[in-house]
Amino acid sequence: MGVQKGIFVVLFLTIFSNLHAQISVDAQLRSRFEYRHGYKTLFPDNTDPAAFIGQRTRLNIDYKTENLDVLLSFQNISVWGDVPQLNTADRNGLMIYQAWAKVYLSESFAIKAGRQEIIYDDSRIFGNVDWATQGRSHDALQLKWQNEGFKLDVGLAYNQTNEQLTGNDYNILGTYKTFQYMWLHKDWANFSSSFLFLNNGLQHLDNANNQNNEVRYSQTVGIHSNYKKDKFGLSSNLYYQGGKDITNSSLNAYLLGFSADYQVSEKSKVVFGAEVISGNDNGAPNNQKNKAFNPLYGTNHKFNGLMDYFYVGNHYPNVGLTDVHLTNTTKLNAKSSLSVTLHNFSAASDLAGSSKKQLGNELDLVFSHAVQKSISLKVGYSQLFASEGMEILKGNSDNNTNNWVWIMLDITPNLFKSTKTKKQLLSRN
Repeated sequence: MGVQKGIFVVLFLTIFSNLHAQISVDAQLRSRFEYRHGYKTLFPDNTDPAAFIGQRTRLNIDYKTENLDVLLSFQNISVWGDVPQLNTADRNGLMIYQAWAKVYLSESFAIKAGRQEIIYDDSRIFGNVDWATQGRSHDALQLKWQNEGFKLDVGLAYNQTNEQLTGNDYNILGTYKTFQYMWLHKDWANFSSSFLFLNNGLQHLDNANNQNNEVRYSQTVGIHSNYKKDKFGLSSNLYYQGGKDITNSSLNAYLLGFSADYQVSEKSKVVFGAEVISGNDNGAPNNQKNKAFNPLYGTNHKFNGLMDYFYVGNHYPNVGLTDVHLTNTTKLNAKSSLSVTLHNFSAASDLAGSSKKQLGNELDLVFSHAVQKSISLKVGYSQLFASEGMEILKGNSDNNTNNWVWIMLDITPNLFKSTKTKKQLLSRN
């Protein structure tokens, strides 16, 4: 049976097998044009800019009863033209983005297992990276408890390359071998705070002697807090990282961040913030000591400038970052808004061969328009104004213009939704 037929069978059975269930089927068609002329790194001489259209096609099937939630999410990611016409197969095929079940053992306690997004707080350490066409999900188990404004999640993941008879070495690059975490959250009248502890295990493989293969663990611990009253709001992050990195260097790193927002009027909101992420002098660990903080599985595109010069598959372990930023969001009308953000970047540690830490400034403009209930349009323009420090950091002194343009159309229709029939299901959701 093909994947498409399997989806149809699952959908048919879920709709008709349980009259007391709620079934919702949603789709997403998201197309994004990008023009890259210095995106993620300084634009070099004698090179053409890149332009392409990427697309995410996603189908979500959500099934709920009074004590069970099941989500199946299928997606295809593509670039327009990445397969020929009259093709017999898609380049990336259809993949499972999420497939999890959440079992409610009581009104307060639930178990959630399977492939799932993990998102906490402002997505600084755990986020779904929704900006990326593919997104991020984890194969994980969560134990979830909540009561009267207090939440406690305990999660764990254990990855293996495939089914094996012997050995547990994990050889898939770019991901973890295992992690365990605990997240606590409490809400008060105008204040909320979360505590996160994450034990993150990375697989070290010694190609010369597999007896030296081992899992090396780092620990990330921190607090995220929010305060909101009337037109004023405050938010802060404080994280520390210790243990070992993948090279067996000792970690001693931190992230400090805060932001303050003020609703100037019904149409205008201003946010001022700053973030300091520790790094290594001269951009590399020294004497088996690593002072560079790693945001790990956060939605890093959300922070430190939309042009992704920092911590989006890059800039680790390096000189760290100090980012001071100011944002003004203006509501143009009932359906449209314009966001303007200015970042000032500097290195948190010394740059190699220079006493200057200033890296430059970035301007981000984002126009958002709700075409209708399930259709949105966003247009963005960003420009980086690099300083000498950025040229040293990126190894490029060509002095070219660095900018980036994108246009994204997001269509998210609800294809089917049944009616809830039990009061307990209504109250829980």
